[in-house]
Order: sequence, then structure tokens, then C-alpha cells
Amino acid sequence: MLLSGINQSVKVTLRNPLFKNDYLDYFIIPNDTQLAQDWVTALKQVLTNKNLLEKNFCFMGFPKTARTLEYLCDQVNAAIETINKFDFTLCGLDDYIIEEWFHPNTVRFPDSYPVENSTIATGKPDRRWHIGLQPKHSTLNYLHNHFERLQGTVDNLSPYYRAADYETKYAIRELNTICHEMESLILSQRKARVQSSWVRPSQITTFLHAQRYALRDEHREGFVTNGYNRRFGHVYMHWAQIGKTLFEVWRDEGAPTLDSTVCEAITELEYYSGEFDIEWGKDVTLETGYPWHNKEQQEFKDWLIANNLDPKDPKLSLGYLPIGYVDLEQSFGTTDMLKIHDLLGSYLDIFSIEVDGVKNIFDYSWADNDYKQQQIAMMRPGYDHSSRG
Repeated sequence: MLLSGINQSVKVTLRNPLFKNDYLDYFIIPNDTQLAQDWVTALKQVLTNKNLLEKNFCFMGFPKTARTLEYLCDQVNAAIETINKFDFTLCGLDDYIIEEWFHPNTVRFPDSYPVENSTIATGKPDRRWHIGLQPKHSTLNYLHNHFERLQGTVDNLSPYYRAADYETKYAIRELNTICHEMESLILSQRKARVQSSWVRPSQITTFLHAQRYALRDEHREGFVTNGYNRRFGHVYMHWAQIGKTLFEVWRDEGAPTLDSTVCEAITELEYYSGEFDIEWGKDVTLETGYPWHNKEQQEFKDWLIANNLDPKDPKLSLGYLPIGYVDLEQSFGTTDMLKIHDLLGSYLDIFSIEVDGVKNIFDYSWADNDYKQQQIAMMRPGYDHSSRG
């Protein structure tokens, strides 16, 4: 029995971005928790307010998609052309020219070594097998470095970004989002080829200017009961704020000692919203018993204890907050993960979301001829703010 206020599923309608009369529905069943009830209330408010859905960075890691690597390279080249045409010298800055040109062959190693056995005659690992279809990280790093220099940080925007016009600001942003999308696509397509069960697509469902609400102690219990477990088809609260988590600091910075400088960069989750993420990859939990995952979790726990932190303290925001699950049989007629991946790949565009009689339609798509202009119009208030001295 569900808590009062959660009396039906959340219906998400996907659309084929290339054939706009082709739709697919799936249904989210909220959990029987206070957090899930409050999430549904927040989602209804977002839909009532007609907040715009962020579609630029929504579906990640799907190996089958109309946004092919060729398409992404064309888009990043178009963004570079826009940036190169802008005359920064008229704004008192040095000119900025990006000389790189991107093509699938420049961002990904070729599939030149389709060998079944990953060892050569010497018995040593065959390096050729391991690099096939891998992203060329140095090339993608060059691309991302251009974004970092042109954008700056949230607290210290680059003078280039402040000086840029609307189209150039949009192009600078594209360098970042497309770079991450390309890497995600390359990795997912490689996994689909060499170990299909480990493809890990996800859906990040966020809205522009979504209202945030203070996370309460009763909401945080999910951190204790769920931890870092991720399950196929399950729905999790979107992390609605900027900042590194303790796990990210441990993983990315080599398990540092937590002094005052390191702690300044760490943020425990303070807010929830109507936004949500969906895990479309296979289950990774302590119960599934993958040695690498359990070893990682134990080492992280040991690091917390060594730094006088309690791994069971819900206020530390350790893990993911579950809020529901997709009814796979009702939605897709199967629970087979790879079949669902293949099906979803043709519908990677959210057309509408509906819950408890409240519905909003998001009738725009990256395949629209005027999509860039639509996005610039959405972002204009932020662009104007960033241009102020």
C-alpha cells in the first residue's frame, strides 16, 4: 500500500526524434516512502510551472542512438567554427582560435583488431585488443581544455565567456556537453561490442530553474538502507546541487587526508527536487557480489573511519536515494535488459511527463532545425547575467 498522495504511476512518454509520430510510454512506480511522496509533489509542481526540460544532457551511454559519433563530431566542429569567427580582439582580448578538427577517427581508436583471444603467442595481454574502439583521451582532453579556458568556473567566469555573444556562449557550452557525450557514446559502443552486459546507460532528468526543497532527516534514511547500490530500471533522486561528494573526493583525489582545505570542496546533499535519474545498467549491489565493487566499498568505508567519519551517518549523504522503479513488463513487455536497451535507443527524447492528472509536453528536440535558437532563447537570462562586469 502506497503512502497517501502517491496513488498512481508517473507516465513518461518518449518520442522518436527522427519520426515524431512514433511514441513509447514507460511507467514509474514510486516507492512507499516519504521521500518518494515528496518527490511526486515536487514533480507535479515542476510540471504545473511548465519548467523546461533539459534535453542536451539527458540520455547518456546508450550504444544505439540517432546522435551518432559522426553527428556529434559535426556539431562540435560547427561550435568551433562559431567560436573562431567571433573577434575577441574587439573586446580587448587576445584572439582565440581552435585549430583542431574532429572526426570519428580522431576521437576513437579504430576497430582494427577483432580477435577472440586477448593474448598473443607469448601469453602476454594483447594491447591491440585493449585499445580497439577506445576513446582517444588526449584528443578529448584538448577539446575539454578549450572549454575550461573559454568558460572559466562558476565563481570565476573567463573574460572570453563574458565577452561572447549569445551564439558564441552557446558554442562554448557545446564544447563541454558534446565532449562528455562523445566519450560516453564511445565507451558504451565498445562495451556493447566486447561485453554487452556491462553497457551502463542512464537517464538524467533535469529541468531549468526547478524549485529545490530542503532535504529532511527522514529523507536521508535512504542513504543508510541503499548506500551505493544501483539497480536496473530503478529511479533515484537527482543530485540537485553543485559540489563534490565524499566518495568523489576519495576516488578522484587518491584518498586524501581530510583537512580543512579538502573539506571546503565537499558538499553533503542539502536539497531534493522534482528531478530524477534512472539507472538503465545492470544491478551493481553488495548483494550481487562483484569483487571489485565490494572491495571498493570496503576501502571507501575504511577511509571514512580513518578520517573519523561514521559510514552509517545519513547526514554524510553516502550513496543514492531511491524513489521508485520502472514497471518493465507493463512498459516494455520484457525485463530483458539488452532488449530494452535496443528498444529505448530509438526513443531517446522525452515528449511528455504526467502524474496524478498533471501533464507537461516538451515538444522540442535536438533534431529540430531551429533547436539551437530555441536553446539560446531558454538560456538568454543566464547569458545576460554572465555578461555583466
